[in-house]
Amino acid sequence: MSTVLVVDDDAAIRTVVAQALRRAGHDVTSADSIAQLERALAVSLPDVIVTDVVLPDGDGIDHVRSVAARFPLLPIIVLSAQNTLTTAVRAAEVGAYEYLPKPFDLDVLTRAVAGALARGGMIGEDALADEDRALPLIGRSAAMQDVYRIIARVVSNDLTVLISGESGTGKELVARAIHDLGPRNAAPFVAINMAAIPRELIEAELFGHERGAFTGAATRNAGRFEQAAGGTLFLDEIGDMPMEAQTRLLRVLQSGEFTSVGGARTIRVDVRIVAATNRDLNAQVAAGQFREDLFYRLNVVPIALPALRERRQDIALLARHFLALFAYRHGKPNRPLGDDAAQAIVTDRWPDNIRGVRQAMERAVLLGNGDIYTAGDILRSPDVTAPQPLAPDLSLARNEGTLIAAALNRHAFNVSRAAADLGLTRAALYRRMARHGL
Repeated sequence: MSTVLVVDDDAAIRTVVAQALRRAGHDVTSADSIAQLERALAVSLPDVIVTDVVLPDGDGIDHVRSVAARFPLLPIIVLSAQNTLTTAVRAAEVGAYEYLPKPFDLDVLTRAVAGALARGGMIGEDALADEDRALPLIGRSAAMQDVYRIIARVVSNDLTVLISGESGTGKELVARAIHDLGPRNAAPFVAINMAAIPRELIEAELFGHERGAFTGAATRNAGRFEQAAGGTLFLDEIGDMPMEAQTRLLRVLQSGEFTSVGGARTIRVDVRIVAATNRDLNAQVAAGQFREDLFYRLNVVPIALPALRERRQDIALLARHFLALFAYRHGKPNRPLGDDAAQAIVTDRWPDNIRGVRQAMERAVLLGNGDIYTAGDILRSPDVTAPQPLAPDLSLARNEGTLIAAALNRHAFNVSRAAADLGLTRAALYRRMARHGL
């Protein structure tokens, strides 16, 4: 049974909301203040929080930001009698799953809670299984905002998308987001990694095979195109596809039809194609290793995922996400990052990108001890190297982006404290943050 924590200083509202949610099959607890909310979170993590904005000991929306930073997978629904666009925008900006103005329809609230659970926000076994499948699409950087905008433009159409980026940058998660947010989300999402399939079996994997088509083919098997009918086919590491398979794939993309290996019947399927590569396909085309016509057929909408070193201001967000995830999974306390750990995280190279952060944070959860995570906890991973101290003559101007990101992470994105740390006014810091996309 899912659990919902209702936070409102009006006892009547708490009672009515709790009754409605219990009728819908949820276990409900309540709190009348931010202090009570925090005490409840210290005892047990709910699956959904429903909170008012105006609370006796603080602003509910401001506190949503704090809760979301510590528990990135926990969906929060905001209720407010301040029915303004500003309130709605603030709720969205701090990461609320939904905003409902008061007075609200109880059926609408019940559906919102059900939607939060169904969309995978619930911190339970199913949601954690999803986390194992893909890296999180998290980031406030300008580079990631560009990625979000492109995703938003393509989810409602069937344009072919080519995602490029280094290993570990989350290419499959972008493909899943395009599928999950689009009209094909009720149909299958099928992925195939070209680099993991022997060359001689790629066509059978893609298009299926008939019984007796080759040695060991005892039965007819549907290929990935058929499996993805009506949905999305994700062709990962497309740059590793052999030239003969490229030729056949191009014909299928042009006609929408194919025959299985060893078969004679024409099969027609309706699928959306999303491809991904960590290679420079332009260079492969120039070298004669990738078909130019296939490249242009795939590259209708390009999405370039930045490496983690190109969006350092997102590293602490990812780290906190993974720390919360693995603390829950391994039954450990969700401890904060110490200043030295935050500095180590931001300044490290992370050659494996998000995947490297994930591994280091799980190791820190399992091996760390104390009230906070220290640099020693983080640096136990062999993939992480100690941050190099800045040379004494390194000025703010020459290392502005890195230093500002580190200060913001040290102070949990409190701009006033970060500005004081850097010896700047708030206005000056905001100007420099804008300059670096922070």
